[in-house]
Amino acid sequence: MSGKVLTDKGEPLPGATVFIKGTFIGTSTDQQGSFRLNANFENGPVTLVFSYVGFDTRELQLPAPEQAINVGLTPSATLLNETVVSASRIEENILRAPVTIDKLSTRQIERITTPEILSGLGQLKGIDVSSASMLFTSVSTRGFSTAKSERVVQLVDYMDTQLPSLNLSPGNLVGIPELDMESIEIIHGPASALYGANALSGVILFNSKDPFVYEGLSVRLRGGERNLLDGQVRYAKKITDKLAFKINASAFRANDWVARNYEPTRSSVNPAGSSLGYNAVNRYGENGYAFTPFQQLPGGTNPELYGKTAYLPGFTEQELTADDNRTSSYRVQGALSYLLRDDLKLTAEVKHAEGTTTYQNLSRFRTNGLGSNQYRVELKSSKGFVRAYTTQDFSGKSYEFNQLGTLLQQSPTTEGGNVSFQQLFYATYNNAYTLARRAGQLPDAALATAQAAANATQLSPSDPRFGVLRDRITESRVPGVGAQQYFKSFLHDVSAQRLFTFDQTGTNLIVGGAYRQYRLGSDGLLFSDFDGKRIVNYEYGAYAQLTQTVFEERLKLALAGRLDNFKNFDAAFSPRVSAVYSLGENKQHNFRASYGQAFRSPSQLEQYLYNDIRTGLLLGNVGNGFQGYNTSLFASPQTLGAGLANPAVLQTYEYNAAPLDLEQVKTVEVGYKGALIANLYADVSYFRSRYDGFIGAQLFVGNTDGSRPTAQQLSVGYPIAYSDQSQKTRALYTYVNNTREVKTQGVTAGLTYYFHRGFNLTGNYSLNVIDKSNLPEGFQTFFNTPKHKYNVGINGQLSNLSYSVNYRWVQGHLQEMPFAVGNIRDYSTTDAYLGYLVPKWGTTFQAGISNAFDANNTQVYGGPQIGRLGYLGLRFDLQ
Repeated sequence: MSGKVLTDKGEPLPGATVFIKGTFIGTSTDQQGSFRLNANFENGPVTLVFSYVGFDTRELQLPAPEQAINVGLTPSATLLNETVVSASRIEENILRAPVTIDKLSTRQIERITTPEILSGLGQLKGIDVSSASMLFTSVSTRGFSTAKSERVVQLVDYMDTQLPSLNLSPGNLVGIPELDMESIEIIHGPASALYGANALSGVILFNSKDPFVYEGLSVRLRGGERNLLDGQVRYAKKITDKLAFKINASAFRANDWVARNYEPTRSSVNPAGSSLGYNAVNRYGENGYAFTPFQQLPGGTNPELYGKTAYLPGFTEQELTADDNRTSSYRVQGALSYLLRDDLKLTAEVKHAEGTTTYQNLSRFRTNGLGSNQYRVELKSSKGFVRAYTTQDFSGKSYEFNQLGTLLQQSPTTEGGNVSFQQLFYATYNNAYTLARRAGQLPDAALATAQAAANATQLSPSDPRFGVLRDRITESRVPGVGAQQYFKSFLHDVSAQRLFTFDQTGTNLIVGGAYRQYRLGSDGLLFSDFDGKRIVNYEYGAYAQLTQTVFEERLKLALAGRLDNFKNFDAAFSPRVSAVYSLGENKQHNFRASYGQAFRSPSQLEQYLYNDIRTGLLLGNVGNGFQGYNTSLFASPQTLGAGLANPAVLQTYEYNAAPLDLEQVKTVEVGYKGALIANLYADVSYFRSRYDGFIGAQLFVGNTDGSRPTAQQLSVGYPIAYSDQSQKTRALYTYVNNTREVKTQGVTAGLTYYFHRGFNLTGNYSLNVIDKSNLPEGFQTFFNTPKHKYNVGINGQLSNLSYSVNYRWVQGHLQEMPFAVGNIRDYSTTDAYLGYLVPKWGTTFQAGISNAFDANNTQVYGGPQIGRLGYLGLRFDLQ
């Protein structure tokens, strides 16, 4: 069969889908709106389903094949006839989804101009984006944003894109190219009732293009500022009516933005410009040394320096990367699909992806060749699926800036020598200060003299020895010698789901379950797998959802629940209850309400981390917890005179860390979605949440076996822990649950006015508020979210010309990151896209720009300022 899909005005609709009802057999229209489709009429008439975003879906029953089918689609009376599958894990109209959800179509995805697709999602209501570099973006909803999306599950065709070792999705670095994206669905808020662990704040689902539906060759090429080169290719082919395949490949490279925040960290004892130096946010190796009577320098410490802390000069991010700010991404994917029946499809898929970028968490990391391999096999019908996939991650030659800076400072000043740059700095500082004072200089002038003399002894990035040492350290994995990170872990996941439909009663029931196993490997360099055996962790769960429609299908009630069990934690139950009521002749007014609970299980790092960074030891916390002393003990004036062996003083500073438990949230939400008046679409929601057990981290002094040090251990072990890594007593950094309940609430509101296809006006506003009335002064919530933000934009399609312009404004706010704490200023960004299609060539000429006015746009404290990036390109489609 063949024909065309047109608008009610006779204009072609390229990209419209045509399916045989109740099957996986389908296709999409080309640039002229034409389609071809094979169908079997042996069992009687065939019903074709025609659909396109913003138009009413139309069904057409054919008793026999036809070669000139012209189908006209009319604009939807309710503006959006789109369906989503992520909200309830079954197909439903987006207007009647029980929770706040957004969906981007293929054309909307094409108009996103940011170099990383996730950073463009900030144009949607209620979504926060945090870009730690050009290609590493995390996404969050409803607060508690971080530079890693640990509370939002990111899926591609329901496969988790997380790196098993880190339990985070590195943006779309290891995802799929935009050419293969059919749509993106974003659930706002808790979703554990159907998705299990870590769906605490939402779900992002990327739906890829089916090779049976989207055939042909597509190529996209872009080039632009910052030496941007971006190429993508997709080829899909139906070999027979039952067998099809697709291949995707992409390559991206550009010059990344570099972090250059040299403000003092909140832990810095000295202010910026101090003659004693200070610890800057984006300088590394600036370890401080507190002059005390207990740690004598050669020749004796000048008593005038007691109680003062001097900082090494440190190195910038640009210096540590040897001026290499290139970022890149390479992805290859292939899939083979076979129709066992018209409504039963078997798919096998393999993916490889790797990239180079900068990642921020406890520190900033240069991820050089970071990536993953993923393998999937899936059997899917209209009633359910059975799916199994495996993800293997690898670290490449990634390294960490703090370790690199510290190890450079601890390197010998000459090859084979016994004196390090760090030792030479402090000895020189002490001696130069003493000589300056003897020469009659006042204390402040003597400090400046001492700093100048000490800095002159330090390793310079222009010194050839700097390059030799840097390369040696970044190439080594040996703890205390090298800064290279290493991990190679596996994630195995098996899941299944079945839908039961009772047509006469308006009742639907879905049941499903999943088993997930982690096999963690790092050779003892990231995890505590010192014996060479992988650490095995697992979790499994089962879920069900009952949906009932009543009152002529105007009221939809749903009850969902999931029970998950874990190796290291007690079982958790996540319920969700929802109701959607539809008013209006066309059910164009939809009111929703829901209550849900969700949880996040601690990441594999939070459970099993073991990383010696010289100045301290980073540890997971799933054993018996830890005992120790607060680090303020070692800076307290009352201890300087009494010494560290005073039991009375020690008891004052005792610290206890219980083993980790799950984070949990309880959320109530109400909302409205529909057409307020003709052509005006609105989506409004209000939510209120209560969080328990937030996972944070604590620095303290303790024994590596978890016990509390004795006074003797403190006086002997801790003062030399920076230089002797064999000591049992160390500065320890581990993860703990907050015991305070945290309450938040917020509002999202979005409006879209559809004048016609050529001009649409959009706007949205988001409010996020945290209630601190029950929290003590100085309590860290890690909320990291602006109170106010908004978007305004226009978009449309005029014949063969498509365009979009969007302005986004984000209010400044406090960010409490593990790496650093500070304030983000207000920022804004203007993004624009222009595309012109030449149908007879199958080619679209494109131009785009993000942050067009190069405004201040720092999204992560300690991260870079995201600047302007413009490009020119073309897209070629041959069906």
